[in-house]
Amino acid sequence: MQFNEVLDNLKIYEAGKPIELVVREYGIDAKDVIKLASNENPRGCSPKVVEAVCKEASKMNLYPDDSMYELKEALAKKYLVKEDNIIIGAGSDQVISFAVHAKANANSSVLMAGITFAMYEIYAAQTGAKILKTPSARHNLAEMLSMYKAHKDISVIFLCLPNNPLGECLDTKDVYAFLDQIDKETLVIIDGAYQEYAGFKDPAKKIVPSDLIAKYPNTIYLGTFSKAYGLGGMRCGYGIAQPQMIKALLKLRAPFNITNLTLKAAIVALSDEAFVENSMRENFEQMKEYEKFAKALGFDFIESFTNFITLEFDATKNSSHIAQKLMEKGIIVRNLGAYGMNAIRVTIGTPEQNVRFFELFKTVYM
Repeated sequence: MQFNEVLDNLKIYEAGKPIELVVREYGIDAKDVIKLASNENPRGCSPKVVEAVCKEASKMNLYPDDSMYELKEALAKKYLVKEDNIIIGAGSDQVISFAVHAKANANSSVLMAGITFAMYEIYAAQTGAKILKTPSARHNLAEMLSMYKAHKDISVIFLCLPNNPLGECLDTKDVYAFLDQIDKETLVIIDGAYQEYAGFKDPAKKIVPSDLIAKYPNTIYLGTFSKAYGLGGMRCGYGIAQPQMIKALLKLRAPFNITNLTLKAAIVALSDEAFVENSMRENFEQMKEYEKFAKALGFDFIESFTNFITLEFDATKNSSHIAQKLMEKGIIVRNLGAYGMNAIRVTIGTPEQNVRFFELFKTVYM
């Protein structure tokens, strides 16, 4: 059977290895496996969410409220926008898909950083658009602006703030200076999946969605409940943009695209900001331990504004070998070899998980 030609060279996104796979392949007891590969919140979600979802479980036979009014109302209150500024997706990556398919096509190009979230390229390629990446791995706005001016067909620009899988983050004032020079017909997608972490660590990195979309109606801000709120398994994300853009994206949304349990979980999660704040505080306290560990062993790391850290090695070490040996010992990390880097990305775990990582890492690194 023949399929659309655009699929011929399309890569399949490879998610982090699940715990179950490591248990099967290496015979390790599940309780001894630590997953530090997918940037899930190791502290879980608010206990209030668990309680609410359990109470809601009896409604699994019912479709959710497709207007998602209660969740939109809560998000609108949090971000000082209106309900018609918001679209809900099964994870923020679904909203990325809506936005790219609404704007990009075979006659246009999509611009992104040299190394960034892989789904940007995958969704853009689905439309037949040409993929443009900056020479620099990290976000370099000067390079982006130069490429934008050189290519007159760029329909979509991605800014991942902070950037996944590297962890760096641009200052908001520099982002705005860049947006000042972008044509209003070019869609700029601001992926704020880790924005809670960035704003907590450094207010200069914080993007305020209401301010962003008021100044730049060609932008959409993306958020998610998968990271700071600890709801990766519930799959809930959102986009915030001007109503005209939201109306266009809603035409690509299937009905009931998230579950009633997901809706309840997200609504309750928003109400427990204390849990999120404590979670982020512990995250950055533990990140300092990784930084000290890297300095003590003599390898580099990228300063991170997220819930993960990228550890970089010199030519005497091999990230693929390190990641594989760690997995065989029950520690799952993300090898960045596929990005052309000799590095691994490690989710910041609990204090106990991190101590175990440090101990086992020494055995494969030294």
